[in-house]
Amino acid sequence: MSQNGNLAVTAILLVAGIGRRLGQARPGPKVLLEFGGRSLLARHFDALAACGVDEVVMVVGFEAGQLETAVRRLDPPFKVRMLTNPRFTEGSVVSMATAGEVLRSGRTVLLMDGDVLYDPRMLRRLIEGRAENTLLVDRELDPGDEPVKVCFDQAGAIVDFRKKPENPGVRHGESVGFFRFSPATAAALAERADWYTAHAPALEYEEAIRDLMLAEPDRFGAGDVTDLPWTEIDFMEDVVRAREVILPQLEVLA
Repeated sequence: MSQNGNLAVTAILLVAGIGRRLGQARPGPKVLLEFGGRSLLARHFDALAACGVDEVVMVVGFEAGQLETAVRRLDPPFKVRMLTNPRFTEGSVVSMATAGEVLRSGRTVLLMDGDVLYDPRMLRRLIEGRAENTLLVDRELDPGDEPVKVCFDQAGAIVDFRKKPENPGVRHGESVGFFRFSPATAAALAERADWYTAHAPALEYEEAIRDLMLAEPDRFGAGDVTDLPWTEIDFMEDVVRAREVILPQLEVLA
């Protein structure tokens, strides 16, 4: 804990992408889409503030000026920094590498996709996970190639982490796209992200995380959030589901 009572944690929000798959439903960055009168960004800030996180770093690219304006209007109760990824049209691993200085800062890091509408209790489970490094998993996996799968063996150890896993294990679930990394793992992740940015920049950031998971699986664990409502926003049908299915569940909690 820091002296002001907040968590000595930096949250990295990945919000640089264009979101082409939303088509005309995307007038700007996806994180500025509104649900129930609140943008995804505002909801992120509310959830992070409720957990006592004391610093947020946003990796921006597409329409970064809109995000700067939104942050000023929200005036969150923590420090917000923006790091610009000038190569935001490439894979998200480049955005992870853009946050290399944060990953190497010696602080615990939360890494979060920006395009998720979720129950704020998810963050508490992420922060309180028992493993050195924790990711959130929903066991009710949607079929298809789009979800990132987290695969487990009989003992519950993670054996793969990919959209198309090589080792499906004995059970699997869907990654929410939220992670907590120890300072040592975060620094190692920065090294992997740098390597991929130099050699395979079209890949997504999950590949860098997967390398560390498979190398030292005992250092990673999963927090089960199957009972909590959430959805990633990639396609127009996700927006509809968010507004018609997920939002009513969140409003009951408010």
